[in-house]
Amino acid sequence: MRLMSRKRHRQRRRRRTPHDGLIASFCKKKCSLRQQDDYSQSGARPRPGLDLPEDIYRHIHALMPLREAARAACVSHTFLQSWRCCRNLTLSKETLGLNGNGIDKDEMARDLISKVDGILKNHSGVGMKKLELNLYCCRKVDHCYLNSWLPIAFRAGIEELTMLLSLISEAEYNFPCSLLFSGSEKSIRYLKLSSCVFRPTAELDCWRRLKELWLTNVLITDDELECLLSDSSMLELLWLFRCNEIVRVKIPCQLQRLSFLRAGQCRKLQEIESNAPNISTFDIGGSNLVKISFGGALQVKNMTIMCSYQPNVIWYTRTKLMPSVLNVETLHISSCNEVQQTDMKHDSIVGDISHLRQLPEHCHDNLKSVTMVGFCSAKSMVELTLHIIKNTSSLQCLTLDTSFGSYGCSVDKPGGCNPMRRDIIKEAHRALLAIRTHVEGIIPSRVMLNVSGPCSRCHVVERD
Repeated sequence: MRLMSRKRHRQRRRRRTPHDGLIASFCKKKCSLRQQDDYSQSGARPRPGLDLPEDIYRHIHALMPLREAARAACVSHTFLQSWRCCRNLTLSKETLGLNGNGIDKDEMARDLISKVDGILKNHSGVGMKKLELNLYCCRKVDHCYLNSWLPIAFRAGIEELTMLLSLISEAEYNFPCSLLFSGSEKSIRYLKLSSCVFRPTAELDCWRRLKELWLTNVLITDDELECLLSDSSMLELLWLFRCNEIVRVKIPCQLQRLSFLRAGQCRKLQEIESNAPNISTFDIGGSNLVKISFGGALQVKNMTIMCSYQPNVIWYTRTKLMPSVLNVETLHISSCNEVQQTDMKHDSIVGDISHLRQLPEHCHDNLKSVTMVGFCSAKSMVELTLHIIKNTSSLQCLTLDTSFGSYGCSVDKPGGCNPMRRDIIKEAHRALLAIRTHVEGIIPSRVMLNVSGPCSRCHVVERD
């Protein structure tokens, strides 16, 4: 029996040998890597064959998510050196793993500030090219933290800076423009600021390489913005949103590379004067009509006009704006009060046996796509649709949305549609009947017709 037991024991050992060999090999490699890391700490040279170039380690480290990169730096001296010279830092509650459910908001904000403070104070200040500070969830940020973090980035010669503070911050933060004298005037290319005071002056002369400027809820005057733009000859994108000190935006002709311009919800804005020759996309939005002048901006291809409260936006766009932007290919107009409902005569075409009127013929040879949101059964609406179909030889797509842009609920989550009034649902069904009766039969084969209506599950009422 003992002999049989010994034989079985030897057989089990032989079967385990390959697996144990892998473990031994792994342990040997692990010990070798540990020795290599210990050598790097002591200054000794690692053994040949295990010494990877430093840029390889940094590349591997840069590919890790932020939390994993920080953990790797805690256990490896090699990765610790890479961490202290990290090129790109995106610091937010999401990247730092603080967005879990059930966390007290004030506690989360304090934890976020503490972690950001520790990360930046342990950075060597060398090699940083991109810094994102997403602190929009923190209503209380002691300004001394910001004043200690930003110099680290500017001394490193940062190229991209994003600083997003809370829209309901208890105190306005004055962005320290004087830091730009520290050397970043030769490197900063991307600047995105929110909820702060920004006072650039003519003396700074430090925006020569700036390509993108995003300002949201930022206090900056007309003169300060003009000084900044006059020195930003490389600027390609300008975004102004809720900058409520701005009354007039003047863009100089020196901005040859500027291709995107957007100004939205700037409460006091009255006029935009642009002499930049190569703007291709222009967006304007707000509660009031703004006087807009383009100095021969023939490159504008895409334009969006959104006005919340003023009527006659379409008339203004057609008569005042379009003559100066003759090459527009895509025009999006949104106006909540374009026509007062009390003044609009709404004669439904459903049940109307009278003939449809013919609009004056005018060829639209370049129009390719038309979308009507809020399509109804009004006789004039159907007449306009038929006019477009018959006089637009280049038309490729026609979208008629009778549900006012309300998206239907998904199969997995029924009941997720926005509520609609009973009378609006009934009108939407009349509009669908008008489309089937008057539109579908004359659509050319080259034109794709898209029709959307109320959700068949959430918006069900008795039809007339």
